[in-house]
Amino acid sequence: MRGRSPTGRWIGPRPRSGGCLSESPAISAGPAPTPARPALIVGTAGHIDHGKTALVRALTGADTDRLAEEKRRGISIELGFTELALDDDLRLGLVDVPGHERLVRTMVAGAGGIDIFLLVIAADDGVMPQTREHLAVLRALGIERGLIAVSKVDIAEPEARELAREEIAELLPGAPVVEVSARTGEGMSELRAALARLAGQAGAAADGRRIDRPAVMHVDRAFTIKGAGTVVTGTLATGRIARGDRLELPAAEVTARARSIEVHGRERERAVAGERVAVNLAGVERSAVARGDVVAQPGAGLRASYRLDVELDAAAQRHDLDRRRAQVHHGTRAAPARVIAISGDGLAQLRLESPLFAAAGDRFVIRRIAPPDTLGGGRVLDPAPARHARSKMRTWNESSR
Repeated sequence: MRGRSPTGRWIGPRPRSGGCLSESPAISAGPAPTPARPALIVGTAGHIDHGKTALVRALTGADTDRLAEEKRRGISIELGFTELALDDDLRLGLVDVPGHERLVRTMVAGAGGIDIFLLVIAADDGVMPQTREHLAVLRALGIERGLIAVSKVDIAEPEARELAREEIAELLPGAPVVEVSARTGEGMSELRAALARLAGQAGAAADGRRIDRPAVMHVDRAFTIKGAGTVVTGTLATGRIARGDRLELPAAEVTARARSIEVHGRERERAVAGERVAVNLAGVERSAVARGDVVAQPGAGLRASYRLDVELDAAAQRHDLDRRRAQVHHGTRAAPARVIAISGDGLAQLRLESPLFAAAGDRFVIRRIAPPDTLGGGRVLDPAPARHARSKMRTWNESSR
């Protein structure tokens, strides 16, 4: 694979004489080894301007804001990706999400693959609306392991810091909290140590990730590199992808071949579940794939579904959703749907206006369309159900238990 990677690094061999690079190549002389166990992903969350990207930069040395508009406005607009090396044997993928209320859809697309959340709350601002909504998204997706970084402690008055502590204790009782400053470095070693502890705890859970199932990757970026062709990136949800594998793109109903694979700018023979992956696809045009699509190995059984039988979580059940339209977020894709309640304990059918590609057990987020707000989430029970008639719902309810 030749060209620029999603992080701006060079993909593939160094250009021949006459080539021009603005950065040093990230590729080693040979393919990097593949880990035997599933990888772990840390994802940021939090209100706009609470210092998520600055904290990522202080942790990793990488600037995940790559767009000119992001640098001009000083806010994250798109998902950012980098790697966090805590020691020689512990490297975590890191997803930096935007905090603006209008970009929650982008945040959800990035949150779906994370194992550990890093909720950033500014000491001088405290808990804010997107703090709460991002936390609601994490809960809807079943992401329970994480910590809170209280940022900007170098500019906050003591009274503001104390108030922030009280709000955090009320929002997430018992959660680990580290006070930090990306500018001065205060608390950064404690933050790294806390992340290492969480990674150790999460490792056992990651061993249970569905690594032996067919590979499924939800695409969060798709682009073309001159001389290489179509490249897609995402977090590998299940399985393994190896160079040369045949892959399916069910949204476009086409197949492709994995010409080459990279993980955080390093060429690899294969990637495993939980890793951030860039795959150069042979045999597919750029126009055939976009954010929200799925790349999967044959046997994954994914197909377009306009109906999903689901179980709504407790948060979603607090809202009267029966016969109402809502926005359903699954993987990196979103679709409007009509919610049809089947029982009073959360069983429902989602009748989608555009297709999703889901498997039984997948988590999703459900949001109000207008005004936009996160209502809760749930899990998929049947990704290809029949259309339920009211008279048959009781029978379905009993059989699904």
